[in-house]
Amino acid sequence: MAADLDDQIAAIRAFNRFYTRAVGLLGRYLGAGWSLTEARILYELFSRDGLSASDLCDELGLDAGYLSRILRRFEADGLLGRQPAPQDGRRSLLSLTPAGRAAFAPFDRASRDEIGAMLARLASGDRARLVAAMGSVRDLLAGEGPGVVIRRHRPGDIGAIVAGQARIYTRDYGWNDEFEALVAEIGAAFLKDNDPARERAFIADRAGEVVGSVFCVDGGEGIAKLRMLYVDPSERGTGLGRRLVRDCIAFAREAGYAGMTLWTNDCLAAARGIYIDEGFVLAAEEKHHSFGVDLIGQNWTLDFGRD
Repeated sequence: MAADLDDQIAAIRAFNRFYTRAVGLLGRYLGAGWSLTEARILYELFSRDGLSASDLCDELGLDAGYLSRILRRFEADGLLGRQPAPQDGRRSLLSLTPAGRAAFAPFDRASRDEIGAMLARLASGDRARLVAAMGSVRDLLAGEGPGVVIRRHRPGDIGAIVAGQARIYTRDYGWNDEFEALVAEIGAAFLKDNDPARERAFIADRAGEVVGSVFCVDGGEGIAKLRMLYVDPSERGTGLGRRLVRDCIAFAREAGYAGMTLWTNDCLAAARGIYIDEGFVLAAEEKHHSFGVDLIGQNWTLDFGRD
């Protein structure tokens, strides 16, 4: 875990250096005699009206004394003015003077032009991916990650599920390519032959990224089969697996099935806990060698007429 954290820290620091060079921030603002912090303050004042010193402290994470010294310098340079707030004369609102706006405008324009040129080199789809990725970074670091929605499958989802499951089960359990082949076969069979009235793939979508799935398929003789449950590690502990299983069960009930079965392996403890909580009963288990390892396979059943 410590090694993983060290690698992640190094990756983020490397990205920070790369991005700062890519948008030319350091050279541009230092050439104007401003630090990056001073430039951030000027940008907020240039872009928005009605800000107070306390607003800037809160939003930029600045020490009040440090900010006060910067603002006094801006005032001395003729860049900044203050006026009493209309509703509270004890509170001052900050604004750039005409000279301050004129001084910062070329840097704002240059930044827009430079980022526009960077985006122009990308295809429209890549631009959308870049902006979405930046939004994810912002949301995650702010503790406001985008919500997960569970939806019907769309083109490309099955490939994402195969890749996601193969990575997880290879890394966490040491399973080999046989498992990826099995998942690919199940996904392909579903795409070729599924009956939308009685079969459905439930896709967990987080801002366009597939982060989990479960399938309800016809198991024959009036019994549904739950297949392909998985949750991306980034969503573990959020209750997503339980949401997926409950949606799958609810669909099977509405479709008229008498019950549901599933096959799993005893090493998948988190999934097994969900099945037990939702009323599944262990019907049989058997040792087997699959995916390059020794396993204990388990069959679980849920009777809709009794639970």
